[in-house]
Amino acid sequence: MKTLGIDYGRSKVGLAIAEGPLAEPWRVIRYTNAGMLDEKIKQIIDSEKIEKVVVGVSEGEMGKESERFAKGIGAETFDETLSTKDAQILSREAGIGQKKRHDMEDAYAAAIMLQNWLDS
Repeated sequence: MKTLGIDYGRSKVGLAIAEGPLAEPWRVIRYTNAGMLDEKIKQIIDSEKIEKVVVGVSEGEMGKESERFAKGIGAETFDETLSTKDAQILSREAGIGQKKRHDMEDAYAAAIMLQNWLDS
């Protein structure tokens, strides 16, 4: 099953993909219009033949926004608390350069959340 993991944010989202038991960071999408984001995600789901979508949900207001986003695209939700912090630590430990870390941070967070979902 091909699964897309999404780390939702107000101006960018991180994407990770799993085609088996391992999640991989894939890309980051920057956006200014929520409708454009929904459309872009739906295009990705179609073009990549995604069978399952999982959106990471944190606490508070951002968690509520993530849940609304997930509902709007027909996705499942999963707890992503501290996935961005974990992504920062792991990418530093892996020796990934600062620019790439900053550019791909949300994709790394999506991969951590998706891996946790796969492992559960």
